[in-house]
Amino acid sequence: MKAFHCDRCGGLVYFENVQCLNCGRKLGFLPDCGDLSALEPGHDGWDRALTPRAQGARYRRCRNDLDHHLCNWRIPEGDPHAYCRSCRLNEVIPDLDLPGNLERWRKLEAAKRRILYSLGQLGLPLGGVPAENRPALRFRFLGPDAYGALPLTGHFSGLITINIAEADDDQREGQRIRLHETYRTLLGHLRHEIAHYYWEQLISWTSRIPAFRRVFGNEEQNYEESLGRYYFYGPAANWPDHFVSAYASAHPWEDWAETWAHYLHMSDTVETATSLGVMLRPTHPDAASMQANPALLTGQDDPFDSILAYWLPLTRALNSLNRGMGLPDLYPFVLPKPALEKLRFVHEVIRASRNNRIHTLRSGS
Repeated sequence: MKAFHCDRCGGLVYFENVQCLNCGRKLGFLPDCGDLSALEPGHDGWDRALTPRAQGARYRRCRNDLDHHLCNWRIPEGDPHAYCRSCRLNEVIPDLDLPGNLERWRKLEAAKRRILYSLGQLGLPLGGVPAENRPALRFRFLGPDAYGALPLTGHFSGLITINIAEADDDQREGQRIRLHETYRTLLGHLRHEIAHYYWEQLISWTSRIPAFRRVFGNEEQNYEESLGRYYFYGPAANWPDHFVSAYASAHPWEDWAETWAHYLHMSDTVETATSLGVMLRPTHPDAASMQANPALLTGQDDPFDSILAYWLPLTRALNSLNRGMGLPDLYPFVLPKPALEKLRFVHEVIRASRNNRIHTLRSGS
């Protein structure tokens, strides 16, 4: 995610901010512009956006901001919806009468808005293709049912279900330890489940299937049996030589999902670092491999190798900084050559999808 600045005072502001802490100006994210804008309050419930991208357009608050103060996305004038582009994707929200659920939902929505921003930056569609029986993206945030049964986080036919217990740090960390994972976050969950959605949108029943199988394997192998073997026997001993994570070795669908999630880790962090002008110029004379120059990335159709050349040194630097604070590595992964080729495949699929959408919009078809 790029760095945002207040249109009033130029101070650094963050994606989730509703007010600039430097000058006090009210802020709102404009999904149609992809920008966090300072706002000029109006007297009729509409605020005028100050970002040049909005060209003076007016916006109003999302219903979830009015009712629950948990959304900073704005709705442009002329849009009849009560909810913003992010909140209207919800099919089910937690029972807000139960203690703690409002805060859990707040964390879930914050992670969801971040991934929707990333998808917008990558030019990926959210609406599906109804004529081809490919549904639009939707979300359900669920807690235990009346009998105490816990919902399973997962994806089915465009619908992503998240167990709201994942928003509790102790629960999520306990799961990470029990499953021997090196990384587990709400944002990571959503990136993984979104991947299953885009497998159906961009791979399934397309001409990309043969190429997918050459890189990831045959997804027609029994999914339930594969997961059963993984959870009973664990991953193969040599999984680090072929996969980005242990879970990726369970089945080609999970390999795709884990790889896709890592690509979003990469693209989002690189966008943030380059927008902040983060340059690595180590002083050690033998540390040439740690150099990284953001000027070599344009943000538009950058080759995968250029992104990787910035990403790898950046992860080593960020891990070193975290260790200096006594924290775990920010990016606790090692990428073997087969995993890099899978990341390259994801990169090319996303770029082709974006370019195809641009061509379609320009041609008017």
